[in-house]
Amino acid sequence: MNVPGFLRRVLLLVTVPAALVAAWWAATENSTDFFWPPLSRILGTFDDTWFHGRLTSDVLPSLARLSAGYVLALILGVGLGVAIGSVRVLRAFLEPVLEFFRAIPSPVLVPVLMLFAGIGNGMKILVIVSGCVWPILLNTVEGVRALDEVLHDTSRCYRMRPHSRLVHLVLRGASPQIAAGARQALSIGIILMVISEMFAASNGVGFTIIQFQRGFSIPQMWTGIILLGLIGIVLSAVFQLLETRVMSWYTGLRRSQRES
Repeated sequence: MNVPGFLRRVLLLVTVPAALVAAWWAATENSTDFFWPPLSRILGTFDDTWFHGRLTSDVLPSLARLSAGYVLALILGVGLGVAIGSVRVLRAFLEPVLEFFRAIPSPVLVPVLMLFAGIGNGMKILVIVSGCVWPILLNTVEGVRALDEVLHDTSRCYRMRPHSRLVHLVLRGASPQIAAGARQALSIGIILMVISEMFAASNGVGFTIIQFQRGFSIPQMWTGIILLGLIGIVLSAVFQLLETRVMSWYTGLRRSQRES
């Protein structure tokens, strides 16, 4: 491993966050504003707020709902995207409907979903699915449509089985676009996880933040916002790690193209 290069990457990753934290600390160090407490006070309450009971009662249920909604959206988006992208008639038939539903903001659907799915975990998972599915679906459609026709002709000449063609040609060829859509869906999922928990919930990170705000526990409310940012960073890092492993052939191809 190239140690100087590795250290340079680490410095690039931590420089801006460290500068933002330092600026926040300096700007609020002597703050007497009730709604803008010092960062030192916020960080001092972080451990007591989240790691003494709420980790299992609020954070883990939120992550479980996010995981369930995200996986369902991934399965639904890739499955429908492959079908729509492969069949031209189906794409022409469904395109107006897809554009209609994509234009509807997912938070608007929360009251509607509450009527049909109640106020339990099912509703919250459906809210996450309703927002995460679109970037995955549309990127999958574009990825399938962009496949080289020569590759399709070659697969037919070699009489590849439908399953092999789906796995090795369609999904593999469209995987860069699918990964791009999945990355967008992850950030959308975190937002919808919080929004869904602000409606008729009894636990979760979003529910707890609202309770802190209503109870004027402002430092604790800020710790919840920081926690959401940290969750986003961790999930993004996990996604990048999985993407690097799964898409190693693609990153290697891009690297060789840049070097040539």
